Amino acid sequence: MARKEQVVEPVADNKLTPELEAFIRKWKNVPGNLIMVLHKVQEHFGYVPRPVAFQVAEQLGIPLAKVYGVLTFYHFFKLKAPGRYRISVCMGTACYLKGAAGLLQELEHILGVGLNTVTPDGMFSVEAVRCLGCCGLAPVMSVNGTMHGNLKREDVAGILAQYKAQA
Repeated sequence: MARKEQVVEPVADNKLTPELEAFIRKWKNVPGNLIMVLHKVQEHFGYVPRPVAFQVAEQLGIPLAKVYGVLTFYHFFKLKAPGRYRISVCMGTACYLKGAAGLLQELEHILGVGLNTVTPDGMFSVEAVRCLGCCGLAPVMSVNGTMHGNLKREDVAGILAQYKAQA
């Protein structure tokens, strides 16, 4: 049942790497390149750091406002570094009806942070998403792409403990 996704550790240096610069040069003259470039940047950093957004605008020769227009329009893009363990709680219809809101409340209670925030130690970040595509396992939450399904509110503490033990 566990579907794994690559763990993206936030990168401390907020500058475009030579590889990212080469990627931007390759896509510079391709229509619709901005979203592809921003995906690549976020794949590298785990989010889109402000200084890098400035560099992307400069490299592509576009206004910074256009870069931020895309970054703020699409919920996929993150402007702040995520936690080491990114928790996504599905709020799609099946998950919502089967208690996903209770999972979020339990996460907030245990971690002491709300939605779209990172714990003070940088360990966990929490977000609600529209659908994780596992409706038959509702309610579902994902931690760095690993799915946890058929959850009850009381399951949350044990799942968090597993990830804390790995740290």
